[in-house]
Amino acid sequence: MNRPSVQAPGAIVMVRPHHFTVNTETAADNAFQASVAPNTDHASHAYEEHSAAIEVLCDHGVRVHVFEGDNPETPDCVFPNNWFSTHAGGHIAIYPMKAANRRLERRQDVIELLKTDYRVQDIIDYSGLEPDGLFLEGTGAMVLDHIDRVAYAVESDRTNPIALERFCTHFNFEPMVFAAADETGQSIYHTNVLMCIGTNYALIGTDMITDPARRKEVITRLEASGRDVISLSTAQIAQFAGNAIELMGKEGPILALSQTAMDALHQSQIKRIETHAKLVPLSIPTLEMAGGSVRCTIAGIHLAHRG
Repeated sequence: MNRPSVQAPGAIVMVRPHHFTVNTETAADNAFQASVAPNTDHASHAYEEHSAAIEVLCDHGVRVHVFEGDNPETPDCVFPNNWFSTHAGGHIAIYPMKAANRRLERRQDVIELLKTDYRVQDIIDYSGLEPDGLFLEGTGAMVLDHIDRVAYAVESDRTNPIALERFCTHFNFEPMVFAAADETGQSIYHTNVLMCIGTNYALIGTDMITDPARRKEVITRLEASGRDVISLSTAQIAQFAGNAIELMGKEGPILALSQTAMDALHQSQIKRIETHAKLVPLSIPTLEMAGGSVRCTIAGIHLAHRG
């Protein structure tokens, strides 16, 4: 296995869904969710898509720790990146979640695996902020530049400024907050549907940042880090083109994204990305009905392996 890079982890956690359905508790502020008829059974398709995605990532040399999402009360368990994140130096964060049924996704067996297989120094648990209505949904709410130590965050009910400030203080990130909305004016619910930061490039739906001055500041900051900034259209963001993640494979960096996202990219954008990483599309159309895509299904491990 390649040694994980600062930005692109070579190991990840994924939770395979056994009872997948579209979560009605999160529909109010997630415009990416599909409207699904009550009692529609998508669980078997979601399970098969997720299992196939795991196999593809393993074939590319990514170390995948698979957990089974067998609790029927957690329809969004397939998106573990929202409830925890890991950080170089042996640090883990656990996050406060807005939807009550999403709080049930936190599980001790994941944390114990990380402590057993990787070097963990401390765990900072922010879930105690939930009774105060202060939410910060992990690397959904924040897109982290692990190299330049910047936490990009879209303003939303799932990204409370107090919780964000606490995280940034504890983990040594600079917060860069901005407002973003789709063509109808609805706010973007999670930053990671809008942008992806790789080691040497970034994908971002620049037109969705509502304040022109702030838009310029975000782009300038990304360019100042030396990255190739690739703008995505609002239509491409709607097809999850921004919801991707750079991982370290056995032959170098890969960009894991959905087939939906891949199909939305222009050939010129693909060529630019390919100068930095190999694109690895994963077919997960059923899972995408829940309002998230490949990035959301992956929790990167930025910890030193004990082996």
